[in-house]
Amino acid sequence: MSFQDNLAAMPAIDHLSGLNVCDAEGNMLHHIPAAPGKLGSLKLYHALAAEFNGALNAESAARGLEWFAEHVADARRHPGKHPNIDLLLQVQNENLDYHLHPLPA
Repeated sequence: MSFQDNLAAMPAIDHLSGLNVCDAEGNMLHHIPAAPGKLGSLKLYHALAAEFNGALNAESAARGLEWFAEHVADARRHPGKHPNIDLLLQVQNENLDYHLHPLPA
């Protein structure tokens, strides 16, 4: 399935102002705002938070990469172009454990 097909099956995000990715100490490492150009990533990360009880680890990162679908190949060819995919690749490759915190609007 394509990224757009995957997004269509995910829960709504109209109740969110963004999402923070935090380390075990609660330090924010990455933020995805509810802003134009970021809504697809926000929706995908919110769905990961729901499915994996807020855990961002190698397993949930793998699912996220499946959902980003056709965009993953471009992210691999152009590091830095897709920071939300880059983060998932880093979590998977380095076996990191982070927490996803959706932020209410």
